[in-house]
Amino acid sequence: MSQDLQLLGRAKRTHDGYLREVRKLASYFKRSPDELTQQQVADYLLHLINERQFAPGSLKVTYSALKFFYTVTCPRDWEVLKKIKVPKQKTLPTVLTTGEVHQLIGATGRHHNAVLLWTLYSLALRLEEGLNLQISDIDSRRMTVHIHRGKGAKDRLLPLPISTLAVLRHYWKQHRNQRLIFPANGRNRSSAGRSTTTMSASTIQGCVKRAAQASRIHKPVSPHTLRHSMATHLFEAGASLCWIQRFLGHSNLQTTLVYLHLTDDASALSQLNFRMSRFGVSHG
Repeated sequence: MSQDLQLLGRAKRTHDGYLREVRKLASYFKRSPDELTQQQVADYLLHLINERQFAPGSLKVTYSALKFFYTVTCPRDWEVLKKIKVPKQKTLPTVLTTGEVHQLIGATGRHHNAVLLWTLYSLALRLEEGLNLQISDIDSRRMTVHIHRGKGAKDRLLPLPISTLAVLRHYWKQHRNQRLIFPANGRNRSSAGRSTTTMSASTIQGCVKRAAQASRIHKPVSPHTLRHSMATHLFEAGASLCWIQRFLGHSNLQTTLVYLHLTDDASALSQLNFRMSRFGVSHG
């Protein structure tokens, strides 16, 4: 299955997530997944829905992983694979205010984590995109960042804020790795300059949760929240949805339209009051 995922060009996050879900299936029955019956797979999915009460987002990953295994790696002509359908989610992503973003990053204990979080926010990157940034991706003359390893293997070119360039330069001087911007530090933090691997995604995820608690942000926060927050802040600042779509690397404008529903009510009301005041209607 691992080889199939690699040959079909699936992203590392998808690769690891799919393998994890199939391992859980095998662990549940204590048998190799290629020995299971259609009824057992159906029973497992119903167990996740009814007993574990999995959220639609979690079910989607499990469905996709099992579907891949039983249609690509160990093909089965099973009706259950045709029946499974993920319920549509209507929840809106969490968004932080600019003040909360600064509080979150300020509460980050270690400098290298703070630099990464600022980079994720200022460039509206996914966590894997930020971790995989390389020296060659940064063009300080044109003030652009080339994202080579985006979702769906899609490249995009982003404008590089001056403040982000300054932060990245200062941080790079501390490790001077010849390829990676965010190399793994190692136990003694002295091996970053020679490291061939990036910082751990799980470490960053834990860091964000601790920083949110320390800064008393009572919202469900993850590294991806910074991407949603920047997109919303750009829309509130007047950027067009089409520009934001390109900035985020969305294939479909419908995906970007969610930010219409995430704008700050106070900001929207302020804009409305300003525009209405220009008509000059008297109060009498």
